[in-house]
Amino acid sequence: MTLLAQISDLHLDGSERATRRATRVMDYLRALPHPVDALLVTGDIADHGAEAEYEEAAQILDAPFPVLTCPGNHDARPAYRKALLGVAPEQGPINQLHHVTGTAVLMCDSTIPGRDEGRLDARTLAWIDSTLTALPRDTPALIAFHQPPVALHHPLPDAGMLQEPERLAALLDAHPQVAAVLTGHAHTAAASAFAARPLVVGPAVTWTLRMPWEGDHPADLDQPPGLAFHVLDDDRRLTTHYRVVLP
Repeated sequence: MTLLAQISDLHLDGSERATRRATRVMDYLRALPHPVDALLVTGDIADHGAEAEYEEAAQILDAPFPVLTCPGNHDARPAYRKALLGVAPEQGPINQLHHVTGTAVLMCDSTIPGRDEGRLDARTLAWIDSTLTALPRDTPALIAFHQPPVALHHPLPDAGMLQEPERLAALLDAHPQVAAVLTGHAHTAAASAFAARPLVVGPAVTWTLRMPWEGDHPADLDQPPGLAFHVLDDDRRLTTHYRVVLP
């Protein structure tokens, strides 16, 4: 069994509010009686893509368990690489494979610099394919990136969803070891399906999206920050539990 936590959309911008909310969530995770095997952070870590925002993120996200990240549309690859990953800055996609208690976790870059919508470009799709092909067939895998590949029935996230999702769906047809797809971006906890697999959207730390039936103003700033716990069992079945972190 693998236990993962997921947070998303911290939008760290140097403000006291953003810092307080992200710190509250990390303090909660560090204080769990039984620690998670890893934490996934599915994009929009910074709000403006500034190097100082990633320096703050590195401090806030420091934890006694692995912290796995991928960028979102507000992130900037060079500053992300330099200040958060500690590697040479460059513009190419940031794709990373992690092994967590026997589960392969592919943290993928679905960003298009300067755009809200996402795309898994040819390099990233080739990397996903080759990475999954190289894994033993009995190794379960999870794929995480920022923009959801399906509509969530709100005009705000749906205007910035993953483009050409059928390319990923066709790739996943050849890799049955992928148990689920995890994303962020939408600022709402959601569950759907994609390519005959669970699609789980993590809630946001910074603010929560009001759906159209909840009111005309999409950003609910009063809701507490949210997170998800994912349990991947020995049958490759993913179970997700959502939580909010109160002051």
